[in-house]
Amino acid sequence: MAKKIIPIKYTSRDFQTIKKDLVEYAKRYYPDTFQDFNEASFGALMFDTVAYVGDMLSFYIDYQVNESFLETAAEYGNILRHGRTLGYKARGFPSSFGTVSTYVLVPANATGLGPDTQYLPLLLRGTTFSSKAGGTFTLNEDVDFSNPSNEVVVGKIDEATGLPTHYAVKAHGHVVSGRIFTKNVTVGGYQRFRKVRVGPSEITDIVSVHDSDGNTYLEVDHLSQNIVYKSIINHSEDKNLVTNIIKPMVAARRFTAERNSNSLWLQFGYGSKDELTTKSVPDTANVVLDMHARDHITATELDPSMLIKTDKFGIAPSDTTLSIVYRANNPGLTAASAGTINNVGTARFRFDKVDQLVTGTMRSVRNSLEITNDEPITGESPETTTDELKRRVLGNFSAQGRAVTKQDYMALIYSMPGKFGSVKRANILRDPDSFKRNLNIYVIGTNTDGTLGTITTTAKLNLKKWLNQVRMINDTIDILDAKVVNYGIRFMAKAVPGADKNAVFNRCINAIQDRYHGHNRLLDIGEPLYISDVYTTLNRVEGVLDVKSVKIEPRSGGIYSDTTFDFIDQKSADGTFISVPENVILEMKYPSNDIQGTVK
Repeated sequence: MAKKIIPIKYTSRDFQTIKKDLVEYAKRYYPDTFQDFNEASFGALMFDTVAYVGDMLSFYIDYQVNESFLETAAEYGNILRHGRTLGYKARGFPSSFGTVSTYVLVPANATGLGPDTQYLPLLLRGTTFSSKAGGTFTLNEDVDFSNPSNEVVVGKIDEATGLPTHYAVKAHGHVVSGRIFTKNVTVGGYQRFRKVRVGPSEITDIVSVHDSDGNTYLEVDHLSQNIVYKSIINHSEDKNLVTNIIKPMVAARRFTAERNSNSLWLQFGYGSKDELTTKSVPDTANVVLDMHARDHITATELDPSMLIKTDKFGIAPSDTTLSIVYRANNPGLTAASAGTINNVGTARFRFDKVDQLVTGTMRSVRNSLEITNDEPITGESPETTTDELKRRVLGNFSAQGRAVTKQDYMALIYSMPGKFGSVKRANILRDPDSFKRNLNIYVIGTNTDGTLGTITTTAKLNLKKWLNQVRMINDTIDILDAKVVNYGIRFMAKAVPGADKNAVFNRCINAIQDRYHGHNRLLDIGEPLYISDVYTTLNRVEGVLDVKSVKIEPRSGGIYSDTTFDFIDQKSADGTFISVPENVILEMKYPSNDIQGTVK
């Protein structure tokens, strides 16, 4: 006898439809066995129970399926797990960054006509300050009071002789919000892929990790990466412009920082210290091709960040004590109004030739340290919604940690830390005379007075090393100096009848200066200058009735750039803009001299 096939509706998924199908099923296939369909009967209880279980199972099946995909996931922790799969590295509690002004009182030299340079100290990175609200800020880089660009004024005067006895020196430094903490963790015997919990997920970042044997563990983006770039102090002549030099280092002992919704963990690899044989960056020719036991070579991929011949993902700590230094923010205290950071916490100084200096005088210089922030420091909201997190994950996946397009290169150039050299503007061009994929990168920096100037050789070498880690392997890079062309603006305007012409003239000068002078208003390399924008700027000035003429005039020689440029020849046919070559940048260098005009 053939088995009877009973149809089942698999589309019924919620409580009501499942119960309805069960009732119809019982009426159709068990009409003589079950006939009590009263809502208060025991049979109704069974229907409700089965429908309830079915509804719960349907809900969790749908939930698990939705959480299995980044686009439909709703839980923050699951989105983070999808992000890690796609290479996204979750960041900690957001920090705020800003600039502070630091002051020290230095004794005068023997003549009294300047500070004694022997007592100009170095305020070291890690010095802490605090705001009136209680927020803590940490110095993010060394502050050199011997830098010639610092402001120096007379601090104290000998009343008897009238000569200065002390000078006040002002220097600027970059600070980041947060306090430094240290945690010691004892680890036992060797363990594969050891994980060490540091603390809550609100930790901003890991500053350093050392063990009791004196070994240093370096943070990497992923454990297969074994080359990192560290900075060493630049002692060459351009140290005032480029404070540090990029140096590639092998990260045999390394870790990644992994976060979930409640904790921050350090993840190590599974190598042992007995396997460490490479102590420096090897020749890539020795590690690219693996030729042994066969006479053919399979396709081999080369990652420039993986140059050690090992697959153990770094040496894991064992039988030691880890000293973990990390930085954490106090929620709600990452911002500071202007003038509110004025308390010195822990100050760290360094003097050159300490054995030749007077201890009491050095102590006086240390105790004279004062701090303030001329501009407010704005904090970032720590809350990141699930939708924002999804967008960050997808954006990170699209970037792939490689420089492929022009925009990729530009983003990497501007993201190089300032201590390796300041790149103010950059532009990238394909070299038409090259048979390879050669890229000419034109860069320009700033002088100590804020005007445009060529960046130093050290900064160019740093930039090249910075780009080498992510550039396409068949790209070649030449870093060249962009040419600076200085210009001035001459205008003629008519004032509204009855208006104060001198006041209108001053407002016109200020309007042009605000529009074309300053770091934030600097043109890009290769960007044309639109004369029509000058007309628009002047016409918006209060008291201007009409703008009669605007002329762009060259400035060269002497205090200006030596680059000559024909403004008339490069003016467009309709006279609305002046075009420039792709390796040229226009600069209004001295607005007090370069902006001239009349108001009638």
